[in-house]
Amino acid sequence: MTRLLARLALVLLLAPAPALAVQPDEVLKDPAMEARARVISEGLRCLVCQNQSIDDSDAPLAKDLRLLVRERLKEGDTNNQVVDYVVARYGEFVLLRPTFGWHTLLLWLSPLLAVGLGAFGIWRLSRRRAPKAEGLSAAEAAEVEALIKRR
Repeated sequence: MTRLLARLALVLLLAPAPALAVQPDEVLKDPAMEARARVISEGLRCLVCQNQSIDDSDAPLAKDLRLLVRERLKEGDTNNQVVDYVVARYGEFVLLRPTFGWHTLLLWLSPLLAVGLGAFGIWRLSRRRAPKAEGLSAAEAAEVEALIKRR
């Protein structure tokens, strides 16, 4: 029984671990260069999955991009040169973390704008005052008295 529980605990611990899609035939022989390729791959978006890096995706295009990254590294490119090459071919959408520039200003500032507009709306609502209730007119007071006396 304890062995079964130990195995179940091991399976549960390992289940949430991310499965990397890098195939053994893609791995470079030089560990330093492979580490560089992994760092670059983690920052590039799979254009098919769109929510995963190419390092995590099993899509054929992601595999092609991983191989392209490794090819460029073998040719002697720096990490920035490899990223620039991929961006030049596929556009900035391929970056999981877009660059900060004039063309992406709205993308970066929209969360701040949303929070600011929300805070302004809350402030405006808190500044609203309930209309002051005026006293009853003589006719209204008499009507209230008449209703009370009927009871």
